[in-house]
Amino acid sequence: MMLPTELLHSDHATDLLPGGQIGGPRATMQLGLGGKTALVTGGSKGIGLETARLLAAEGADVLIAARRAAGLAEAAAEIEAGTACKVHTVALDVASVEDVAALPSAVAATIGHVDLLVNNAGTGTYKPFLEVSEAELQYGMAVNFFAQFRICQRIIPMMIARGGGRIVNVSGETAIRVMQPPFLSSCTGPAKAAENRLTSILAHEFATHGIRVNAVVPGFVHTPERFAKWQSELSQRPLSNEDAHQERERWSATHGMRTTRWGTPREIANLIVFALSDAASFVNGAVLIADNGLHQA
Repeated sequence: MMLPTELLHSDHATDLLPGGQIGGPRATMQLGLGGKTALVTGGSKGIGLETARLLAAEGADVLIAARRAAGLAEAAAEIEAGTACKVHTVALDVASVEDVAALPSAVAATIGHVDLLVNNAGTGTYKPFLEVSEAELQYGMAVNFFAQFRICQRIIPMMIARGGGRIVNVSGETAIRVMQPPFLSSCTGPAKAAENRLTSILAHEFATHGIRVNAVVPGFVHTPERFAKWQSELSQRPLSNEDAHQERERWSATHGMRTTRWGTPREIANLIVFALSDAASFVNGAVLIADNGLHQA
């Protein structure tokens, strides 16, 4: 699904910088989200941070959740400096049953309720099937699928009580295709696929309550913290900026991509926020792919 260009508003066009990074001023999308409340998990960096930034710029009252209080404070300050909007924070380990159980209380104490939920927190383990440990298997399911399931169980009742809501579950490329080495994904792929199936089930079950649920599947997206993890696990050596760029292009080419540019967190956030808005009011139960054609390679 393409984001209609008429929804984008900016004083200047964005520029594509060397290495595939998007530069220029951030666009806003006048999507009628003013006065809405939003919860974004994994909101202190990467796609979650950019989603929270854009929601705040659109006028939503935003609560970001992540594990580290220091990272949350830094992210909130960054968003507030750029948007002049206060951002609320809650320390949350999405793999902790106790933390998730306490989430409704944290919501009530900050933004009051949730109109818009972005289940963005996630992780990935990429190694041969026979090398995946029991701990990696359990943790991958807990942070990916179990977290989205449990958080939805606690937030959807709030939405039902208010007559509706919007949910975006951030999934991953391994949910929809088998990846080539080094992205062997027997541990991560099934958990991400379960997120997509959960999205479809919830969209059907709660449609009559005015709740829309969609999944967004990012392809290769360059976020410093995620690339650092991949660099450690897959490259197993320190990389200069130029080496890192070449490594990203090599990984893309290995998967048959005709263009090897990696996406930016902002590009994925644009799609997430669009899916949350009434501009996407007829989109429900969809798996929205943003991967520069990777899934077609």
